[in-house]
Amino acid sequence: MIVTYGTSILQATMYKIILVSVSLLVLTTVALIGSWFWVMYNYGRSLPDYKQLEKYEPAVMTRVHAGDGRLLAEFAVEKRVFVPIDSIPPKVINAFLSAEDKNFFTHSGLDPKGILRAILTNIKNIGSGRRLVGASTITQQVAKNFLLTSEVSVSRKIKEAILSFRIEHAFDKNKILELYLNEIYLGFGSYGVAAAALNYFNKSLDELSIAEAAFLAALPKAPNKYNPVSKPRLAENRRNWVIRRMLDDGHITGDEAETARQSLLTTFQRDETEFVEAPYFTEEVRRELFALFGKRELYKGGLSVRTTINPQLQKIAKKVLRHGLETYDRRHGYRGPVARFQNLDDLKNPLLWQTQLAKIVRPKGSEHYSFSVVLNVESQVAEIGIDNGSRGTIPISEAKWARKIDQEGNLSSKIKDMRSVLSIGDIVLVRLVKRDPTGKQYSSETFTLGQIPKVDGSVVVMDPHTGRVLAMTGGYSYQKSEFNRATQALRQPGSAFKPFVYLAALESGYNPSTRILDAPYVVDQGAGLPKWRPSNYTKKFYGPSTMRLGLEKSRNLMTIRLAQTVGMQKVVELSDKFGITTDLPQTLANSLGAGETTLLRLTSAYAMLVNGGKRVVPAFIDRIQDRTGRTVLRHDQRTCNECEAKVWSNQVVPSIPDERQNVTTAGNAFQIVNMLKGVIERGTGRRIRVVGKPLAGKTGTTNNERDTWFLGFSPDLAVGVYVGFDIPKPLGRKETGSSVAAPIFRDFMAAALEGKPNIPFRIPPGIRLVRVDPKTGRPAKLGDKNFIYEAFKPGEIPSEQEDVIKGYDCSQNNESCGGVNSPSTGTGGLY
Repeated sequence: MIVTYGTSILQATMYKIILVSVSLLVLTTVALIGSWFWVMYNYGRSLPDYKQLEKYEPAVMTRVHAGDGRLLAEFAVEKRVFVPIDSIPPKVINAFLSAEDKNFFTHSGLDPKGILRAILTNIKNIGSGRRLVGASTITQQVAKNFLLTSEVSVSRKIKEAILSFRIEHAFDKNKILELYLNEIYLGFGSYGVAAAALNYFNKSLDELSIAEAAFLAALPKAPNKYNPVSKPRLAENRRNWVIRRMLDDGHITGDEAETARQSLLTTFQRDETEFVEAPYFTEEVRRELFALFGKRELYKGGLSVRTTINPQLQKIAKKVLRHGLETYDRRHGYRGPVARFQNLDDLKNPLLWQTQLAKIVRPKGSEHYSFSVVLNVESQVAEIGIDNGSRGTIPISEAKWARKIDQEGNLSSKIKDMRSVLSIGDIVLVRLVKRDPTGKQYSSETFTLGQIPKVDGSVVVMDPHTGRVLAMTGGYSYQKSEFNRATQALRQPGSAFKPFVYLAALESGYNPSTRILDAPYVVDQGAGLPKWRPSNYTKKFYGPSTMRLGLEKSRNLMTIRLAQTVGMQKVVELSDKFGITTDLPQTLANSLGAGETTLLRLTSAYAMLVNGGKRVVPAFIDRIQDRTGRTVLRHDQRTCNECEAKVWSNQVVPSIPDERQNVTTAGNAFQIVNMLKGVIERGTGRRIRVVGKPLAGKTGTTNNERDTWFLGFSPDLAVGVYVGFDIPKPLGRKETGSSVAAPIFRDFMAAALEGKPNIPFRIPPGIRLVRVDPKTGRPAKLGDKNFIYEAFKPGEIPSEQEDVIKGYDCSQNNESCGGVNSPSTGTGGLY
């Protein structure tokens, strides 16, 4: 009985224990389930939609390339190059897995072992002052970086955990890893591993060594802390830790680990030599991309843009414009040193004067020069100290241009003594030169005295057949002024507009040998207004002269009479058709180029003359592709299915349709081109003849020499040049398109066409070249030695009986003369 009783008590006790345990287990389970549902309800209901990651496109930089593929610019908020996971080398992936989440491919979003290890480590480090160790998986980091903030709180960690589970169930591991490796910030302005490889090592991902991949994997925790430049020891230690983890995880061998640890941590500045420097062109492309796609797509869309720019022609354009502006500026004297040393005793110590030079703020636009201080001056030479610590000399031959300017703007006499130009302590701009003005070799370290021009200008180079802008520089220095004088400056073209007046006459039935009266011309503008008396630049009158001669010599009076006879309505319509101006008033003054336009528009119009009268639209972009490689914009819209042949099998060359619209006939266009050849051969642009290539063009100068132009072309290259002050003022007496702008055109064409064959201008069907007397325009007689070949359309060959164009009588305010809207003073278009 005693045993039975004791057994019953024990069984009862056991039942109670089991009952209590089961009850506690049930309660605990219910509590946990309840807590889980509460957490999910409380934290999960307001979480962002993780499915958006499926359509997520990381912010990728837009890259702009020149026509030859070289890089022109990068536009980005975050400089990132997106790389698919299949294209990321295994060693890079393994390095990040070892450093950040070695169990990535086995856990389901959270790593319990990692969490336990982090808890134990943090308990051990209590009181040590060390930073808490985290246990975030790569999935958790994706959740935080893409969907949450970096807030340090328990609630954020709970949300992060919930999202991690959801992400793991929605995406495969490779997709999560791809998002992580392309999104993560790794310092040096690098977003994603591809950008980091470029910025730290100037390499693509597949070129990285194990040591370099390990270093990149060492950065996510604290990119600034492990900066290899400012904190090389910490960076190297962290890299070696990653290498050790890669060895422990079996990703590399012992020999590979030892080699990686022994390698120096050396970073290389990203190679910038392949960048094409064309800031004005680049800004024009940026504006166009912004207008087409908006801000977000421009800076985050990862567009790949192929532009029209030809780097070689761009380099020539920049050089000749800078030289031309400096040449003009030197003709108008020296404005003095940039600054002066206050304490001349400092010049005795090279360290002192070099230090002082470094402190002086360089003027904007001086990037083409070296900074220097005058150390000693003698009669024929000045000794200078350069900002890099070296020394050099300025011979008097390189300072003879530097005449002083008095208050009336007059220049001093010729320079015979260097001491009349420079003084000890002057801080001046200089540039290294190798030869003197006669071509004789200088000794080393010889410099020319320079200054930043106040005048400015622009050059546009265009393919006349397609409208592709091959080069453009909008000013002397982008650093000095971002204002683009090729596209933003509205200026009067002056006589550069005249070819379109003559084209209107050709379309009206006249021909290059048509004679026009060159005589005084007066317009009565109405009661109370002075009479308008335009004149030729020479202030002379030449009587009846051929249309060709009027264009070659840029005769204003002949142009006005021709415009009046043809009708300004016809001239205005042509101006609009060629895209020169819009809504141009029908006044005679506008026949002389009084209406405003831009250099880009006018260059485009001249391109339509040489291409046979076909409309072209200036284009800066050839093609744009989105981040997937799909073409979203193409300049050439023509289709050519036969062009896509995969192999060459002697098939017929595809014929692509010419879809360009006609703005004038090919015959009329060629007649103008042939007349513009005469401008260079015998007229106002004759200093360009030295190039020795088939060229044509026209000078342009406005009233009081305020704006100067030269627009011209070879058979396959249209070039426009503009020079003037940003705040319009006279360039100076006899500073015309012929003396200021034409030399820039000449120097460009000489360099651009060097070594190229002499391709003649293409003669369209129906044009007949006839020998004529250059003065009378009448057919030359047998045996005449003085003749030119004139272009005529069928039935145009002139006879002696043709009338002379005289225009209307404008002394009584005839409406056909332009009425009261004509200017009261000045000559309109000039030489």
